Amino acid sequence: MSALIAVPELPEVETVRRGLEQRTSGMTIARVEVLRQRAIAAPADSELFALALRDTRISRWRRRGKYLLADLEHGAEGEAAGQWGVHLRMTGQFLWLESEQPPCRHTRVRIWSSQGPELRFVDTRSFGQMWWIPQGSATEAVITGLARLGPEPFSEAFTAEYLQQRLQASKRPIKAALLDQSLVAGIGNIYADESLYAAGIRPQTPSQQLNIEQLNRLRQAVVEVLEISIGAGGTTFSDFRDLTGSNGNYGGVAWVYRRSGQPCRRCGTPIQRERLGGRSSHWCPTCQS
Repeated sequence: MSALIAVPELPEVETVRRGLEQRTSGMTIARVEVLRQRAIAAPADSELFALALRDTRISRWRRRGKYLLADLEHGAEGEAAGQWGVHLRMTGQFLWLESEQPPCRHTRVRIWSSQGPELRFVDTRSFGQMWWIPQGSATEAVITGLARLGPEPFSEAFTAEYLQQRLQASKRPIKAALLDQSLVAGIGNIYADESLYAAGIRPQTPSQQLNIEQLNRLRQAVVEVLEISIGAGGTTFSDFRDLTGSNGNYGGVAWVYRRSGQPCRRCGTPIQRERLGGRSSHWCPTCQS
């Protein structure tokens, strides 16, 4: 597998959430088959996971950072039946199948609707995980990674003042800071590069050197870049696929990501590439100062 794999980030996960909401909201789960035990993080016994989801109805899907959460119900009265959590990791994807098809060798979990269609979880590298959170249990106690997440980029808590407070004593490059999920949830390598370009900030800039005006530009850039990518259905750079097997369209209009050596779309200067903290960073020496 190529080292250039791009992990699904917030826009890709949000695209999957919307697809799941459209296809499975109100769906009653008739049967669950786990083909790979390690795909189930909780409970420890995958058979208990399958039993917990069986005969429940999916009420709605939510997203927190890169996590997906489905609220489950029982019976005609809609009695709460816990939650189903999912993290796609590097190569996890859902497929919605209207007709019976044999599973490929990377199929990890199969979930059938009472009406017949199948929701299939396929994961080439097998890093994706699922959880069942029993009703009454704290979600963050079962999916512990949720407790470490910072604010959502679209939330009122994500402000220039918040960034200033969190970064004022930090010497790490701003690119590394943006990849820290405890600072802001959902941003990865692609959209960190694109947001820094839109804000006119070099990825190597020590975080503590950014003033409030720069941080406000960065906050706005993050929100706008993510909104554009969500509208495009994610990026073609990722192994991500939506429920129909299609990838996104953002990659064709990327400003800097994976464009090293190519002319900047704005000024014509060749895009530079450098490894920061083990991750490739792309930027324009002229447009980003």
